[in-house]
Amino acid sequence: MDPRHIAIEDYNYELPDHRIAKYPLPVRHESNLLVSDPTDISDNRFYDLPDRLEKDDLLIINNTRVIPARLHFYKPTGGVVEVFCLDPIQLAHQDAMSRKSGVQWKCLVGGAKKWKPDQLVSVSVNVGGISFSMHARNMGRIHDAFIIEFTWENNQAVFSQVIEAVGEIPLPPYFNRDADISDVERYQTVFAKYKGSVAAPTASLHFTDEVFQSLTSRGVTVDELTLHVGAGTFKPVSSVQLNEHEMHSEWFSIKMETLLRLRNHDYNRLVVAGTTSMRTIESLYGLGAKLLEGRASDFGSMNLGQWEVYDSKSKPSLTDALDAIIEYTRLRKEKHFSAASSILIAPTFQFQLCDGLITNFHQPKSTLLVLVSAFIGDRWKEVYNHAMAGNYRFLSYGDSSLLWR
Repeated sequence: MDPRHIAIEDYNYELPDHRIAKYPLPVRHESNLLVSDPTDISDNRFYDLPDRLEKDDLLIINNTRVIPARLHFYKPTGGVVEVFCLDPIQLAHQDAMSRKSGVQWKCLVGGAKKWKPDQLVSVSVNVGGISFSMHARNMGRIHDAFIIEFTWENNQAVFSQVIEAVGEIPLPPYFNRDADISDVERYQTVFAKYKGSVAAPTASLHFTDEVFQSLTSRGVTVDELTLHVGAGTFKPVSSVQLNEHEMHSEWFSIKMETLLRLRNHDYNRLVVAGTTSMRTIESLYGLGAKLLEGRASDFGSMNLGQWEVYDSKSKPSLTDALDAIIEYTRLRKEKHFSAASSILIAPTFQFQLCDGLITNFHQPKSTLLVLVSAFIGDRWKEVYNHAMAGNYRFLSYGDSSLLWR
């Protein structure tokens, strides 16, 4: 079956609004944990996760940090313009967040029709007791978004400080509520480090220091990668078939030590926390194949398209693909391999690395649910029926699952 012709209606199910968790539980690790292997489904709590893993298993988590990407600016007439930052233009996220003068971002804009090109809109900012103005200028469209240039009147403040002072945490639209003070802490993982995401890696919101301590005691190795989650993760599939849906591209970075661990298979089983981590890890094979075929040679071409792994005629070994990435990184004298991926993981996808997936319960007719189906097959229906019957909480602030391939 060509995954392009998959009908998204096959991934529909009834999700009543009251089953969507609008707020998190008071204690992160007390959420439910559904564990599914090819023969059994069991009900657990997330604090049981270490007991469901084995010594020398490798768990990979995404250490991205959500930025307050929703900004409100004011016209001279008093009108409000809402700007939602997506990705920096021609800069890595870390570089964009540390800029001290101006920076351009790809953004969604509310009220764009009433915002004239080149018209400045502004907002008052206070960083470290110093008050100044931040300005935004509409530089024109880019695909389905806009290029917005941000400037501010304090050369000592970096972009991350400015948006932290005025921005709001961008909660998923299905919450149907504004962010409040509790979301500032709860819509971040306890291990969040590198700023850049506009959505949380929600599968990891359940982790606590106590769970990590138990994992260490169990002999499980925890490793990290960075993938900045984009707003496209919430983009519904509005087309009848997958071939008409355009996947979003997301930037990621993986340490050389992690690449070597994967290449040498220095672990028992590989478990990833979240679809973000799975898409990153499984993209490595396709990117390595591109390097071996000479279809990628620099950062600009180091982007894996959504169908490339299905169309590629060469089928190198996983070892050769990872060796190509390691050599590429070494030649550039880098400590991390950085690239972008638009991969759409759908049934017929050939998994190369991941054995287990920790993930929440996803929206009907979403590419995330299609990914789950690719990983565990039609068993996803049994898993979701079990979760619905068991009164599990759904979506970003909902309960969790551990799925074995």
